[in-house]
Amino acid sequence: MNLAQWFRVVAGSAWILCGSWTGGVTTAQAKDFQLLNVSYDPTREFYADYNEWFGRYWKDKTGDAVKVTQSHGGSGKQARSVIDGLRADVVTLALSYDIDAIARKPTLVSPEWQKRLPENSSPYTSLIVFLVRKGNPKGIRDWADLVRPGVGVITANPKTGGGARWNFLAAYGYALRQSGGDEAKAVDFVRRLYGNVPVLDSGARGSTVTFIERGVGDVLITWENEALLAQRESSSAGLERVVPSVSILAEPPVTWVDGVVQRKGTAEVAQAYLQQLYSEAGQRLAAKHFYRPRNAAIAAEFAAQFPKVDLFTIDEVFGGWAKAQKRHFAEGGTFDVITRREGSPARVSP
Repeated sequence: MNLAQWFRVVAGSAWILCGSWTGGVTTAQAKDFQLLNVSYDPTREFYADYNEWFGRYWKDKTGDAVKVTQSHGGSGKQARSVIDGLRADVVTLALSYDIDAIARKPTLVSPEWQKRLPENSSPYTSLIVFLVRKGNPKGIRDWADLVRPGVGVITANPKTGGGARWNFLAAYGYALRQSGGDEAKAVDFVRRLYGNVPVLDSGARGSTVTFIERGVGDVLITWENEALLAQRESSSAGLERVVPSVSILAEPPVTWVDGVVQRKGTAEVAQAYLQQLYSEAGQRLAAKHFYRPRNAAIAAEFAAQFPKVDLFTIDEVFGGWAKAQKRHFAEGGTFDVITRREGSPARVSP
């Protein structure tokens, strides 16, 4: 390299360095990202906090700004919205079947989505409990109490809400245990339970509003995190949480939407957004909002908040979500059979 060539190289390097110091080079300028997180009903408060934390984390790490917008509703309805064109960068839904439904369009989500993050892409868990009114006037202690005459049960519609499907399967699994695996008795049990349901809201948060604000029903079947949040936010109402003798391990999954993030150029930030749910900070925020963290050390910090419960999994009792969906929630499945009865079926809210 002669002297003139060396000078041009040094001068070019100095210009790049100067530009990076002054913000004069476009490649060094901070970027603004916008993500859409399409989620289910009871995650509103958690992700409001998490989004603020992640914005600060990403700014400190990269210098770039990120704003996350939320969309909430029944998990099944949210999945259908993404399939129909809602441009979600990430989805954080109530159950894996809903993301599998999106992944049937492999241009949207990879069929291997559940292998991309730890714990089958489920960074936190929950379970199904009851919420009753002050003093528990109907004496609700376990699932069997929900089928007694005169007990008004509030739960959402499993056709539209993921939490409602967890509710149904928790009740069905209890009945199977009690009957020694007798499917006919389990079907009869859920038939009687849903016979006590006066209204089916489309999602878990709608059911909470029906129970607390509208004063309908004697007992709410809901996520543990939703029950704890309701107790905190409506402390004057004296609501009481009842943990049944057995419940189902609910594992809400998350993933990025490949087709959207590739088009928008948000793949890196969207993946980091979900990966940080597994960080100590993300796990602690989840526990703060009453989700059970996967991190054992963080879980130990919040042990007093989460009682030990006899849990079964959907794989153990139902053979996974695909089989459970087909048998119980598809057209003509168990839920359709038990709600097409004589008399006055539960009214479905939009």
